[in-house]
Amino acid sequence: MSINGPGEMTPRGSPGRSEAGFLRRLRAAALIAVLAGAAGSVGLMLWAGHRNPSRLLIVLFALWVLSPFMALVWANVVSRRWSVLSRATLYVVMLVIALGSLAIFGALVFGLLRAKTGFVFLVVPAASWLLIVMVVPIAALVSRGLSRGARRIFNGFAVLAILGVLAVAALWLERRTEITLPTPTGPFAVGRAIYDWTDDANLDALAPVPGTKRELLVWIWYPSAGKSAAMDDYVPAQMRAAVEPASGVLSFLTRDLSKVHGHSARDSDVSPQQRSYPVVIMRAGASAEVLGYSTLAEDLASHGYVVVGFDAPYRTGLVVFPDGRVMRRRPENNPELCLGQEQARCANRLLTAWTADIAFVLDRLERWNTSDASGKFTGRLDMSRVGVFGHSFGGATAAQFCHEDSRCKAGIDVDGAPHGSVIQAGIRRPFMFLLSDHGDSSDAESRQIWANIQSIYDRLPPDGRLRIAIRGANHFTFSDDGALLKSRIVRRTLRMFGMIGIDGRRQLAVTAYCVHSFFDAYLKGASVSRLKISSPLYPEIQVLE
Repeated sequence: MSINGPGEMTPRGSPGRSEAGFLRRLRAAALIAVLAGAAGSVGLMLWAGHRNPSRLLIVLFALWVLSPFMALVWANVVSRRWSVLSRATLYVVMLVIALGSLAIFGALVFGLLRAKTGFVFLVVPAASWLLIVMVVPIAALVSRGLSRGARRIFNGFAVLAILGVLAVAALWLERRTEITLPTPTGPFAVGRAIYDWTDDANLDALAPVPGTKRELLVWIWYPSAGKSAAMDDYVPAQMRAAVEPASGVLSFLTRDLSKVHGHSARDSDVSPQQRSYPVVIMRAGASAEVLGYSTLAEDLASHGYVVVGFDAPYRTGLVVFPDGRVMRRRPENNPELCLGQEQARCANRLLTAWTADIAFVLDRLERWNTSDASGKFTGRLDMSRVGVFGHSFGGATAAQFCHEDSRCKAGIDVDGAPHGSVIQAGIRRPFMFLLSDHGDSSDAESRQIWANIQSIYDRLPPDGRLRIAIRGANHFTFSDDGALLKSRIVRRTLRMFGMIGIDGRRQLAVTAYCVHSFFDAYLKGASVSRLKISSPLYPEIQVLE
């Protein structure tokens, strides 16, 4: 005879012995998977966040990613006296969570999954915890002869399950809540138009098929006549149809894009208040869609600028053209995966493509200004007053373009690490570095970035250079994410742990003020000096000498 669990005696060679052997193998596989999943998930998280200057944030993310695996190991220890069925259920859950986490994190890091990195590393552990608190208490309950300790475990997990259900319900209700982007601060109403532009003269060197022509999805925000034009959706319906299915069962953790509203009228006429308006090119961060910077674009347009942003197939995360074609970024075109010795070559390859895109867009705008088929923009663009700005890698693109092309009369790098020849050659026109709060970052990579910024800054015209930091600002909330971040509780928790220093909408307000003030000074000729950009209305601004 042999003993198979508490009080279960089976003859040798019986099916029970085979069952026990299978359970031992399943338990061994589950433990190996959990250990590998814990190590691999934390390793992938550290790889994805290696550029984040906040060591506290990295530690907190590591603990959060590790927490479900620690819970599974503990559940494995206390399950020794559970029934065969309960233990088998636990081991299957361990395998599902470990292998699922590794698959999702791996797909994210290696560019196979299109999603925001921080969001995924928050949501996957949360989903793992939800599965744990739903399954483990039930497995303990159906076990024979619950001990007092097991009952306590069950009660504890039951409470967690109830709290989890309530949290999911709250998130679902919030998902259905209407939300509007911050109101533009300028005197003009804002219009928005979308175009599909193809460059018949040049090829897209980063497209997967040789011979593919350069093609861009172009977004234009501009001062509007404001005559009863219909307000456009924040995300056009055909784009929502392509984006939302990718969210899957986790969609309840994100905003319902149909409930998000901007302030732009669809295809309205250009305001007649001025004969022409300065043009500003806007570039998004990394592979982000330019639409995600609508708050800054709308505010700048409301101050009398034509703001032109664009997305490029195979480099932007997702591009949905008006005719319904959907094109996704290729992993080799993800600047966040530029690592090690290949980093400079990879970044410069992407930088060359993005700066060439800006040149093409300006060429097309110049032709439009002479003869726009619709007549909307003919003679309305002041191409002698062109600015360029961008966030993160888009900021690096702005700096490189303003170094290369004399059509740039003023530029802004919003918290982007510089790349390319601009670092040594400098910029010969007004330029501003607008930075987040990097605290006392002193690692080797941060020191190199600061040295590169300093190299450019030293070569800027003395009367046309600015270097500003926003106290408490976070690198990732210069986009509309700063306005759309869900849940006041989540925001307060992030602030408590130092992940965000100021409210996201406040950060956007300060950023919008700095951007339009700088361009007012150097594209419109307003008398705003380097020091006068400071304002008692925005005490978060810190001018760095």
